[in-house]
Amino acid sequence: MTPGPIRAATLFTHRRPEETGPAIARLLELARASDAVLRLDQEETDKHPLAPAPGLELNAPIDTAVDICFALGGDGTILHALRTYAGTGVPVFAVNYGEIGFLATVEREDAEQGFERAFAGDFEVLALPAIEVSGARGRWLAMNDISMHRQPGKRVADLAYAVGDDEIGRVRCDGLVVATPAGSTGYNLANGGPVMAWGVAGIVVSFIAPHSLTARALVVAPTDVLSVHNRSQEEDVDVTIDGRPVCVLAPDEEITARFKEAQGCLAQLPGTSFYSRLREKFGRLASAP
Repeated sequence: MTPGPIRAATLFTHRRPEETGPAIARLLELARASDAVLRLDQEETDKHPLAPAPGLELNAPIDTAVDICFALGGDGTILHALRTYAGTGVPVFAVNYGEIGFLATVEREDAEQGFERAFAGDFEVLALPAIEVSGARGRWLAMNDISMHRQPGKRVADLAYAVGDDEIGRVRCDGLVVATPAGSTGYNLANGGPVMAWGVAGIVVSFIAPHSLTARALVVAPTDVLSVHNRSQEEDVDVTIDGRPVCVLAPDEEITARFKEAQGCLAQLPGTSFYSRLREKFGRLASAP
């Protein structure tokens, strides 16, 4: 996918506006110079002390017809942007203001140069898959992962998981995580699950503190449907999507997860690869004091 000229852009930022203020000022300058409009929804407008000005639209409703979305924050902010524009083809150009920022296009110290490259169209667009999650309490889209946790102070979870009509196993554990390739370097990795390179099709299931010597991670094919069933007699299980609580899974309820190809569009600089990201992000953390 080749990026086109930018005429309208959405901006999302994290919860510390004092950190992103200078970058936003520079982004607005570049937008005006390119005859583009920078759009902030009501939440972003309330967050930043900006006055109405040329090239700036405040309290703007989300528009799926924009040309790009800038996300200034950590992976949570970036995931929010990817979910907002899932299935629209709008690329998310992300600047890392968080800890790891595995999904970020550039680091915060390179924000100005990154914005200039974005307006020049000097970036590539990587399509990211998602997980379509459905159950009795709703439907959601996860760009990173869906996790099911036992509730604090309650007994361990009793979860059965199946692919199609075939039940694979039943595990007493603190929880279970289903991740996309992009999300496999998060909670799944902490569980000892495998890292899936971007471009691999499928989802991975891993367990949080399993009370078993045989529970192992499982990679599920992209055409298969995974279901997770709460086998507990009386304990609810909390369900989160990309780290956000969405519902509980009551006893005897189940939730299904399906691989959805090419839902998110992530901007990356030419020459960037999954493996270079992996080396840079996790190698840097390993060598940090």
